[in-house]
Amino acid sequence: MSRALGFDFGTTNSVLAMCEGGAARPLSFAVDNHATAALRTALAFWKEAGRKRPASEIGPWAVERYLEHPEDSRFMQSLKTFAASPLFNGAYVYAQRYRFEDLLEEFFTRLKGHAGAQLATAPKRLVIGRPVEYAGASPDPALAAERYRAALEKFGFEEILFVYEPVAAAFHFARNLKKSATVLVADFGGGTTDFSILRFESGADGFRATPLAHGGVGIAGDSFDFHIIDHVVLPHLGKGGKYQGMGKVLDLPVGVFMSFARWNMLSVLKSSDEFRSLNNMLKVCLDPQKIERMIELVEEDQGYPLYKAVSDAKMRLSKEETTEFAFEPLGKDFRVDIKRADFESWIAGDLARIEAALSSTLKAAGHAEKQIDRVFLTGGTSFVPAVREIFDRRFGAKKIETGDELLSIANGLALIGERDDAALWATGD
Repeated sequence: MSRALGFDFGTTNSVLAMCEGGAARPLSFAVDNHATAALRTALAFWKEAGRKRPASEIGPWAVERYLEHPEDSRFMQSLKTFAASPLFNGAYVYAQRYRFEDLLEEFFTRLKGHAGAQLATAPKRLVIGRPVEYAGASPDPALAAERYRAALEKFGFEEILFVYEPVAAAFHFARNLKKSATVLVADFGGGTTDFSILRFESGADGFRATPLAHGGVGIAGDSFDFHIIDHVVLPHLGKGGKYQGMGKVLDLPVGVFMSFARWNMLSVLKSSDEFRSLNNMLKVCLDPQKIERMIELVEEDQGYPLYKAVSDAKMRLSKEETTEFAFEPLGKDFRVDIKRADFESWIAGDLARIEAALSSTLKAAGHAEKQIDRVFLTGGTSFVPAVREIFDRRFGAKKIETGDELLSIANGLALIGERDDAALWATGD
């Protein structure tokens, strides 16, 4: 029996893994007669007769429920972004307040249910991945750990450990090492980019690992999506518009537009003061049609279809120099060509901050690029050519490896959980 369950609760996808015979294995879920290990980190709620609390589903089942009944569902995604935020006091779902720990408990309950017999006898140790740097304004890692524990201790785990996500990915990567090496892992998630540098020493009893440095920044795939929304979508929804007030022509407040462009905020935008103020301003807007379109998108819960369209366009730009972006709720004739060069100019500031965090991590380890033997890139954003160019330029393409983008962290967490010294790899919060 496995000693530990590895839980990669990601901003975009979540994975569970355990070890069998010394090798990590992700748990499998049946979706439309196909097996998959990664489930989208999403929740859908809806009302059912005779129930005091809303019914719920997760992952692809949540997406399916929402797409079939958008008017009767409440859809939430990028939940992890709230974990360390002291500003997030909960979201109201059908007049019931859900704190972050309530949402995580709901998610894990459904996740465990879909795992079925694979978790009939769950391990007593749970190893959870956490970013080196949480996303959001003034994040509080201790608060995130408190919330995680409050949600997950209810499932009978006797020990809960938190491990940096790139450290877990490094353990997954190290299983194929043939000799001692200093390894840099760059983990590009939905909300954060994290780095870890570890030294793996080969010995008679396997590899001994020593952490050298960790670093990161609260920027990754969701931030790249934001720039597409900001430059391509929001101008068609009234951003930059004016309204008549107190005898003057004034700029519309930007707060509601920024919330619309953040996937995690879409789930709470409808009940926000900013959205109510936008409704009130409709009568005095100089271009009310655009504002009406935005209000309709929010009220009709078009957040997930928009997320899918933007993410798909971003992925196409990893292979194509230009891609067409279309989103029918913005108009049947709405078509915009996005050039990769423009996209890279929009994310230039994010790339600079990512590279600065990389430099800081190398400095903390006391290593120059030439002292890094192997570089392992994981996470979907590692496919963005401008991201890959940073590592090609600094380390050389021959040192760089990719693979198992969705599974490496969960597998690494499971491998660490099997170790006698697992607690030594925990962050302490």
